[in-house]
Amino acid sequence: MSLLQELLEHETQLQFDSFSNQSAWEIGQALKQAAESRSVSVAIDVTLNGQCLFSYSMPGTSPDNQQWIRRKQNVVNRYHHSSMYIGEYYRSKGKTLAESSLVDPLEFADHGGCFPLIIKGCGVVGSISVSGLPQLEDHLLVVEVIGNYLSANQST
Repeated sequence: MSLLQELLEHETQLQFDSFSNQSAWEIGQALKQAAESRSVSVAIDVTLNGQCLFSYSMPGTSPDNQQWIRRKQNVVNRYHHSSMYIGEYYRSKGKTLAESSLVDPLEFADHGGCFPLIIKGCGVVGSISVSGLPQLEDHLLVVEVIGNYLSANQST
């Protein structure tokens, strides 16, 4: 399976039956705990319908991490795919997002770490993001935590 196929599979598998403020709190806390268990520092954001429900910046992060989250969220909000998928998609074509879509790279970052918050039967309603690690590690941290949350809290 190619990386692009694997990234799309994440999006197909990691969908919620429902999502609430409590869900955002629990996922945000789980991301913080997962980062702490790895002894890494990340900024975390969980946004639903344009409203930030969870935001935390661990010691060792900077305001720059929040800007990376904002730029990666712009990608998810526009394309309804993970920021990692969009970056890999354009790289596989030998292009950049900015060249292909005429978007401002200061506003859009097609680097891993922002994952679409998808409600089954509804679609993308927000995003779950981290910033602070290399892009693949950012992506995998989010995917792992969402997967663990869904396994523990939803019937599939």
